[in-house]
Formats: sequence, C-alpha cells, structure tokens
Amino acid sequence: MNDHDIDELLKGAKVPEGPRAETLDRIAGSIAGSVRPVRPLPPRWMLSGEIALICATVAFAGGAGLGFFGIAKMTLLERAFVFSALGMLVLAAASELVKAMVPGSRRRFSSGGLLAITGLGLGAILTSCFRDYQTTRFIHAGLVCLTVGLLHAIFAGLLGWLVLRRGFAVDAVSAGLAAGILAGLAGVAMLELHCANFQAAHVLVWHLCVLLVSAGLGALCGWGTASNSAARRNDGNRRPRHG
Repeated sequence: MNDHDIDELLKGAKVPEGPRAETLDRIAGSIAGSVRPVRPLPPRWMLSGEIALICATVAFAGGAGLGFFGIAKMTLLERAFVFSALGMLVLAAASELVKAMVPGSRRRFSSGGLLAITGLGLGAILTSCFRDYQTTRFIHAGLVCLTVGLLHAIFAGLLGWLVLRRGFAVDAVSAGLAAGILAGLAGVAMLELHCANFQAAHVLVWHLCVLLVSAGLGALCGWGTASNSAARRNDGNRRPRHG
C-alpha cells in the first residue's frame, strides 16, 4: 500500500458527526444558569493578618475576662520571651494555614513539621522561664486549664473558619491540622495571660496539651470533611443516570 492508497482510504472514511447545534445550546444554557460570579479572595498577607489578629483578640479577651494574673506575676524578661515566641508562632501558623486553604500556594513547612516546631519551640521557652518543680494540685488545676484553654481554642478556630470559608483545602487533613495548631496557640496564649500557676510540670503538660489536643481535633475535623466529600462523590457515581 502506497501513499496514494492511504489518501484514498482516508477520503472514503466516515468522520463521526459532532453534537447538534441545539444540543450544544441546551448544554450552554444549563451551565450558564448555575454559574455565579465569585468574589476573589483577599491577598494572603491580609488573610494571615486577620486570623492572627483573631487569635490575639480571643486570647486577650479571655485573659481580660478571667484576669491577667499570669502576665502580672511574670518578670519583664519572662513576658518578652513567652509572648514574643507566641506572636512569632501565631504568625507562622496563620501563614501556613492560609497557604493550605489557597490551592497552588507554596508552603514552607508541612503541617506535621509546623506542629513539631511549635511544640518544641514553646516547650523550650516555657522550660527556660518556669523552674518551679512542685506538683501541687497537678490533676485538678491541670484539667481546669486544659478545659478553659480548649474552649478558647475552639472559639478562635470557629472565627478563623469564618474568614477562610471561601478557600479550598486540597489536603483537608493537613489544613485541619494547621487550623488546630493556630487555634491551640490562641488557647495557650490566653493561659499564659491568665494562669498564675508557674509550676513547670503544670505549664509543660497542661498548657502544651491545649496545643496538642486542638491540633488533633483540627486534623480530625479535616479527615471528617474529606471522608464526607469522598462519600458524596462515590454516591454520585453510583447513582443511576437516566437518559
């Protein structure tokens, strides 16, 4: 078979017809009816600043409501160390959370790495500042701080969700973990403002436990969201389609 024979075969071949014009118009009309204009997200730095400010406001409001006994008992050097570290960690966590909620953003740390850096950094700062090694009322006082800190963390997380609800997390578990870390930092900051129990074991175990539990709850919420989305997609794929 030569080139001429191939050309003749192609000329005689039937080209499949495309969809009719009225079919295309009907499809375009159905799509156009469901399309709505989308308001673009603010710049990432603005979103990061908003949710960092939310965390600081929740912590300050909680401390004001319960009493600034912790910060009043600290020395000037302790205040500088503790709250400068908390401020930097809040800004870093807010930036990573916003990146997790904006597809295509380049992240500096994974959420697991962010949790490790935050936990170890806070642990080092608190260890250097608080050296009272008594364990008076360890369980009772600790459970009170854990409960109060988590309540403030949950409130900060809900307010942060309102700011970022129009974003989209490609990895819902990672975004949930980052959100839990940020909310947990708000709870820890509130405790440092309020709690005057400077026993090292109390601060390292119960205050840091607020961060860890909040991070776990955030990851669990992200996992639940991802599971529900997958279940809806599978249900849609299994649903019979009628012509």
